[in-house]
Amino acid sequence: MSIKLVVFDIAGTTVKDSNNVHEALQKALEKAGFHFTIEEINPYMGIPKPLAIKTLLGKRLTAKFLIEDEDFIQEIHKDFIKKMIHFYETSQEVGEKPHASEVFKILKTKGISVVLDTGFSRDITDVIIRRLGWDKGDLIDFSVTSDEVANGRPHPDLIFRAMEILGITDSNEVAKVGDTSSDLQEGTAAGCRYIIGVTSGAFSREDLEKEPHTHLIADLREVIEIIG
Repeated sequence: MSIKLVVFDIAGTTVKDSNNVHEALQKALEKAGFHFTIEEINPYMGIPKPLAIKTLLGKRLTAKFLIEDEDFIQEIHKDFIKKMIHFYETSQEVGEKPHASEVFKILKTKGISVVLDTGFSRDITDVIIRRLGWDKGDLIDFSVTSDEVANGRPHPDLIFRAMEILGITDSNEVAKVGDTSSDLQEGTAAGCRYIIGVTSGAFSREDLEKEPHTHLIADLREVIEIIG
């Protein structure tokens, strides 16, 4: 049975990220009065950002009572979105990870659908796709964002939504590629045939080795070799 769909994460997997997402979340939390280190934030990369904010605040005794205050959480999230949109619209650091477009193109020529999924909301995702020119041509089929499904990572909803749109009913025809624990957990929950961890992103090879996976790669071109 051949692969019909490859679902790629965005930041850290197909789009360069030098702790830019971490820093935006860190600054949004600091504005609300709570300091977290990059190391404290890192485990929550890949999941929906409102959930990341709630989880982080839950680790502070002085903030636990705030995690049920949806208005407070949304204010922090809105500030994070504003920072991320500004970054992706203006920063010279923005760019795709090596060989991303090349891999997309090869997969498409093989008749394999290419979909992006992300812990970002739709507004941030659209800015990234436009900035990289992925909204033109046929490099990707579409993207699915965390605010478009009931449950973001590590739940399988994003992958299931992509499969639904494409009319794919067997997850054994799907590969998931990502750089965080939540990416690999998502692929596992969805029952993907290939669950491919990218070691050049937010999580180290040692961290990803602890999660269920079929492959760990340092270069996106290895996806082509795996799928065959």
